Amino acid sequence: MSAAREEKPALPAGAVALRYDSDSRSAPDVVAKGKGEVAEKILKLAKEHGVPVREDKDLLQLLAVCDVGDEIPVELYTAVAELLAYLYGLNGELAVTPDS
Repeated sequence: MSAAREEKPALPAGAVALRYDSDSRSAPDVVAKGKGEVAEKILKLAKEHGVPVREDKDLLQLLAVCDVGDEIPVELYTAVAELLAYLYGLNGELAVTPDS
């Protein structure tokens, strides 16, 4: 007789947390990043603090080369701007007008 094994959910491949403060920085910066259990903790903390999360494997791969504390590279400005617009829209902070 074999005992049923409880399957653990797969750990996230990775997570990168960004912060953008337009008053003090010219670009978003990386405040946390990690893989496996570290990524899981980053995602858990985001959820606990009401921080929206967006899954984007391609952007994750590009941001993973950045170090914590670094501003994102200029090559990623457009991708991250699209992400911020999405998140601001979720928060109702980005007014969209018919002319835009």
